[in-house]
Amino acid sequence: MTNVLDRLPEGARVAVIRLRSLGDSVLTTPALVLLKQFRPDLKLSVVVEDNFAAVFTGNPDVDQILAPNAASLARLRPHLALNLHGGATSVRLMLAAASGLRAGFGHFRFQPMYNIRIPRAQEILGPEILKMDRKVHTAEHLASAMFYLGVPQSEIPRARLFAAPFSRSGPYAVLHPLASSPEKTWPRENFLAVAKHLRDLGIEPLFVAGADEDLSAFGEHCCFQGAALEEVKSLLAGASLFVGNDSGPAHIAAAFGRPVIVLFGSSDVENWSPWRTENAVLTSPNGINSIEVSEVAEAIDRLVPQPTPHFLQPTPHLPQPR
Repeated sequence: MTNVLDRLPEGARVAVIRLRSLGDSVLTTPALVLLKQFRPDLKLSVVVEDNFAAVFTGNPDVDQILAPNAASLARLRPHLALNLHGGATSVRLMLAAASGLRAGFGHFRFQPMYNIRIPRAQEILGPEILKMDRKVHTAEHLASAMFYLGVPQSEIPRARLFAAPFSRSGPYAVLHPLASSPEKTWPRENFLAVAKHLRDLGIEPLFVAGADEDLSAFGEHCCFQGAALEEVKSLLAGASLFVGNDSGPAHIAAAFGRPVIVLFGSSDVENWSPWRTENAVLTSPNGINSIEVSEVAEAIDRLVPQPTPHFLQPTPHLPQPR
C-alpha cells in the first residue's frame, strides 16, 4: 500500500495544526525535523496561536507560520492537513483548508472528518513498546505520526529551537518557580534557597514568569516577568542550567541542550520529562512540597561543572631560555 507521503507531489503544501501549550509546541519540532529530512521539498506551514508562534521562528524546517483562522488555511489550500491537536477548533481549521488528505490520531474526536486515522504511537513505534504497553513521551507520540505517514523509522531527535544566546558577563541559571496549579508548584522559599546555593557557586540566578504570574517574592534577584517568548528563548539558550516546575520553559531549555532540573507534582513524568538533554527529574510520592532543597542542590552540583580551584590548575608550559 502506498503511504501518504508517496501520494504528495513534489513541493506539496502541508499544514500542521498545533494548538495549545508551549510544551506541546516545542515537542512538535522533532516531528518536523523528521518530516523535512525525508521530504525536504515539502512546503511546511505550522498553524499556531500567537502566544506560541515564537517557538517556530527561525526554524528552517518551517516555511510559514500561520495564524489559527479559517482564512489563512483557505488561502493556503494544503495538499495535506495534519491535525496534531484534535479539538473542535482544530477540526474547523482542518476543514477550512479543504485538503484532499486530512490526518489525525485515531483517538481524536470527530473521526468522520478525517480520511487518514493514525493509530496509537505504541502500535507504530514497534512490538517491544506495544508488548510493554508503556506510556510514550509526548515527543515520541508526535513523531509517530510522521512514521505512519511514511517517514522511515529512526531515532527521534532533540527538539529544535533557534535564538541568539542572551549576553551576560558570567554564568547564570534560569529558574521558573511558578506553575498552573498549586500541586505543580514547589514552595517559593525553596526556590530562594536554591538561588542562594547557585550564588555560592558563582552562578547568577535569573527568574522568569509569564505576564500573569507574580515574581515579587523573588525581587532580590534579576526577574523577567512577562518577557516575550523570543527573549525567554534567548535567556535559556545561554543559560548554564534550568531549574523549575514542570512547564514550557523546561522544554525550551531541553531543546537548547541545557542541563535541566524539573520538579514534578501532578504531571505525568513519562509523558513530559526533559527530552534528550542531561537532566534530573525530581518527584515525591507525597507531593511536590516533599521534595527537599538538598535534592535540588545535589542535582545542581552533579549537572553543573565546578570550576577548578586556581591552585589546582596545571601550570602552563613556559619556553626554556636558550
